[in-house]
Amino acid sequence: MQHFDITVTGRVQGVFFRASAQEVAEGLGIHGNVSNHADGSVRLAAEGDEAKLQEFVDWLQRGPERARVKRVDVKQGELQHYKYFIISG
Repeated sequence: MQHFDITVTGRVQGVFFRASAQEVAEGLGIHGNVSNHADGSVRLAAEGDEAKLQEFVDWLQRGPERARVKRVDVKQGELQHYKYFIISG
């Protein structure tokens, strides 16, 4: 089990990025959260199996159809033991 703090930049707000990320995360069994930030980025906390997290990061590099992802920054963090994957903010 690992924890990733992820920042996604580009055209990632107003394109259903958070809802799509939640759907993909739930399908992969990943727990955490996703939120929009004032600088136009989307930030995520994601916890799960290493292989599933990598699959999630691969999806984040594309995002939903209307998104135009420029960059995905991933940092390992401490486990927070999330029980769900939620949209916050």
